[in-house]
Amino acid sequence: MHKFIASVAVITLVAGSAFGYGGAKKEKQKDIVDTAVAAGSFNTLVAAVKAADLVDTLKGEGPFTVFAPTDEAFSKLPEGTVESLLKPENKGKLQAILTYHVVAGKVKAADVIKLDSAKTVQGQSVKIKVSDDGVMVDNANVVKTDIKTSNGVIHVIDAVILPAE
Repeated sequence: MHKFIASVAVITLVAGSAFGYGGAKKEKQKDIVDTAVAAGSFNTLVAAVKAADLVDTLKGEGPFTVFAPTDEAFSKLPEGTVESLLKPENKGKLQAILTYHVVAGKVKAADVIKLDSAKTVQGQSVKIKVSDDGVMVDNANVVKTDIKTSNGVIHVIDAVILPAE
């Protein structure tokens, strides 16, 4: 009888593990860069982060808050702008634009709505406006909030925001 009980216990443990029960490891949360890659709608942003040599920074410990423009947001820029920014000679300008989309620390939507501005990693502050229509960061609408990552949070925006020159 004991052999039967032991066999049932082993079968239960193996089956439980196979279906995500009983000790199966939870998938590790992705960092900001890997989350953006997996989403599939931030290909231009990811290419820009790579061209600006900011991948290691955004994979770093953080925490960071990223106002992430979608591919559609980048497509609203004047024709040729993205291609120009991705050139090696424009790396400094690209870094300034991308770091203008990043705030040090984890700023969730509940915190953002209490602010009228936030200092970016680039050094300048973005303006934050809350209205009945939603939240705007500079001239961009926040369209999705609080995408959690292992090293911060992503808020999706519908336009590329640019620092003052």
